[in-house]
Parts: sequence; structure tokens; C-alpha cells
Amino acid sequence: MEITVKYFDELSTLELFEIYKARTNVFVVEQNCPYPEVDDIDKRAYHVAVRECGEIKAYCRVFEKDRETAHMGRVLSTERGKGWGAVVLKAGIDTAKTVMKKSRLFIEAQQYAKGFYEREGFVQISDMFLEDGIPHIRMMLDLE
Repeated sequence: MEITVKYFDELSTLELFEIYKARTNVFVVEQNCPYPEVDDIDKRAYHVAVRECGEIKAYCRVFEKDRETAHMGRVLSTERGKGWGAVVLKAGIDTAKTVMKKSRLFIEAQQYAKGFYEREGFVQISDMFLEDGIPHIRMMLDLE
């Protein structure tokens, strides 16, 4: 297993292609949710990937929300039930805390995944809302 944390400008074209392919397969194809998956946030984010045998098994991106807060998004696992999601979540938390030096981490999570994030200490801070027709909640993690 290899974990990489790279800012957008550090990614090779092959790495960027693999990230976009994984994100599109999960968020657009699997969830049948057509939306602009590639956005300008990518250019100002750290891209955290978990690979095994060269293949992306899990991914997230972490970017600045404000001076004290990082925002984590696009959290995915390409194989369910193998623990890859927990590995990338912990790596994303570590990126916000140690690389970005933030004191809080914010996420807009799909509501069904609430327990997954709560296991790492995230707390729900909003009511359910729809984003692209999918129920979401806002959650926060204190990193100090």
C-alpha cells in the first residue's frame, strides 16, 4: 500500500487521469449523478490517494476553507468493505492537520456515511440538505 499527498501542480498527467477516472466512476456513474465532477477547486487542493499495485483504492482532496479550517471532499473507495476508505480518511485528516496546519476539518458528507465519519470524531453540524439530489449533512472535526 502506498499513500501519496500531492498538491495539484505536483501531480503527473497520469496521476490526474487516474484520479478523475476514479472520481467519475464513483460519483457520476455509480451514483447516476451527472454533475461537473472536475472543478476549479482541484487546482488549489491536496490530492490524497491510496494505491495498491499501482491502482487507486481510495482518494480524497483537502483544501483551505478559511484560515483555521480545511475542507475535505470527494472521499471515495473503489472497493467497498476492504478498509480503504478509513485509510484515506485518516490520511486526509493528517494532511489537514500536519501539512496545512489547520485546527478544524469540515466535510459535506453523504448522509448514509455519517457513522463512517463519526468513528473518526466528526460531529454533525447541520440538518440534512440535498446536493445534486443526494441527502448530505455538514460535519466538523476538531484537529487540536
